[in-house]
Amino acid sequence: MHVERYGHGGAPILLVHGFATCSFLWREVGPTLAIAGRTAFAIDLFGYGESDRPFDAQFGIAAQSEYLDRALTALRLTKATVVGVDLGAAIAMHLAFNRPERVDRLVLVNPIAFDSVPADDIKSMQRNTARYALQISRGVLGVAPLLRELLERSVSDPSHMPDRLLARYIAPYVGQDGLNHFLALARAVDDEDMAEVELGQIDCPSLIVWGDQDGFVSPKLGDQVADTIPGGRLVRLPGCGRLVPEEASETLSNMILEFVGAAGMARTE
Repeated sequence: MHVERYGHGGAPILLVHGFATCSFLWREVGPTLAIAGRTAFAIDLFGYGESDRPFDAQFGIAAQSEYLDRALTALRLTKATVVGVDLGAAIAMHLAFNRPERVDRLVLVNPIAFDSVPADDIKSMQRNTARYALQISRGVLGVAPLLRELLERSVSDPSHMPDRLLARYIAPYVGQDGLNHFLALARAVDDEDMAEVELGQIDCPSLIVWGDQDGFVSPKLGDQVADTIPGGRLVRLPGCGRLVPEEASETLSNMILEFVGAAGMARTE
């Protein structure tokens, strides 16, 4: 698993991207946390970004939670604050429930949960895999149009996802094999992986950050998660989609630092 580290020696914060993105999502947040005295680890989930993608590996929520547990061991971290976005937030909740000793605090950015696992973007791809496969065989569709639409809908304004960013996120999925793998990642997301996770039994301080322009899940989902996790606190960010690190990186960084007890050490927007 590929990991980018920002800082050294400070209390650890594990940054977990979501579907269709990678550790690049945290390029602004990670350095800000490091400047504030924390050590941030931005991880590429297994099968995503620069991490390995064995053809016979499992890429679902439960498997990714296990991989995160092993990654913490490899990084020699007993526990960490875990920050996750959409699918990454579901993986973080799975880890906090199954390995509570690993998670000091949770920051959940537009998490998917309950009936929204998977979210509408992944559900659509799961329903249309056969159609995409046919188009692949005819050579008329690569991953670019599919991923462009998804990423542009993940921000409040498509101009916040310019071509240079799209190219960076598309890069791991070039060619026919890349698109086949991308669709395999979508198929791996299964609600059964979260069926065993009782959010009401998660026993760590939890902050839910909600970009209110998320078009893939119900706008009430943030309230449901905050009301279910004991002591969960919800903060809404008007005018942001689910990719909050792309649209409000400084705001999110300061929220994280305040939540972990390092307020006032990062720049304000």
